[in-house]
Amino acid sequence: MIPAVTDVSVLPNAARAFSGRLGEIYGKVQRVIPPAEWRFFTPDIEAIHALKRERNAIVLAHNYQTPEIYHGVADIVGDSLALARAAAKTSADAIVLAGVHFMAETAKLLNPGKTVLIPDLEAGCSLAASTEGVDVRLLRERYPGVPVVTYVNTSAEVKAESDICCTSGNAVEVVESLGVPRVIFLPDEYLARNIAKRTGVEIVAWKGHCEVHERFSAADIRGFRQSHPDVIVLAHPECPPEVIAEADYAGSTAGMSDYVAGRRPKRVVMVTECSMSDNLAAEHPEVEFVRPCNLCPHMKRITLGKIRRSLETMTHQVEIAPVIAERARRAVERMLAVGKR
Repeated sequence: MIPAVTDVSVLPNAARAFSGRLGEIYGKVQRVIPPAEWRFFTPDIEAIHALKRERNAIVLAHNYQTPEIYHGVADIVGDSLALARAAAKTSADAIVLAGVHFMAETAKLLNPGKTVLIPDLEAGCSLAASTEGVDVRLLRERYPGVPVVTYVNTSAEVKAESDICCTSGNAVEVVESLGVPRVIFLPDEYLARNIAKRTGVEIVAWKGHCEVHERFSAADIRGFRQSHPDVIVLAHPECPPEVIAEADYAGSTAGMSDYVAGRRPKRVVMVTECSMSDNLAAEHPEVEFVRPCNLCPHMKRITLGKIRRSLETMTHQVEIAPVIAERARRAVERMLAVGKR
């Protein structure tokens, strides 16, 4: 929990208009949230913090959540891998996943005895929707004996058909951990192609795409550089390979965040979902963020109001059929074990 501020005079500018915990939080986000908008958010933020105490609950928020969620109510923030690791360690009785449905399923896989809530059942993912369990079974028939690496952006049913999962942050490490010359990788075609350039392992790819990242082009990157010659370009590996070729750095959202925190570039463009730049801008006022804006419509289904209702009503609870959960959990746990070897 964020401690109360006893002396609001230490808070910068508009944050002094808010007292206690709200002033502390607003001191972080005032560069990206106007005061009038913050006043609109405060009743839900206060209610959510009270409900978390009452329910012994935590909120896990993906890096693509909006600043009022990311900075205002989340207990743990990060990319898919960080959230999966946090879900495996939490002592809370309930987990609210401020993200999309496959992330909530992953949290449930790692916490079968806990209550896992997704504030909006329609918060899906174009990658997760691009493949089903039957697709994996057909690929196994076509490529007998070839192990299946499944990106976490998939349903529990698909994870159950795979040998091991991965995230964009550990995909190369996971692929190489298998010690084989060829793997099946699904569902993200662009991530698979970008991995293939970094490893000697042959990648058999599926043709799923992220509806946010597939819209970026190499021409976009050249346009950013033309208008801002000194800009550093950070791109997510779900982008097309020609976009990655134009970037200064390619990595997961956690990798991009670490890059900004460690190198403090004067000006940066993050070729990923919009809210990522907003959240980092609040943490790094010395960095100028050029903001391309491709929104994830699924992430944006999660709001403060829905998180509050989720905790008030303890809905929507994520449930996974035991026969699927056992096999899917094994694939996720194998992924988490790779980094520990």
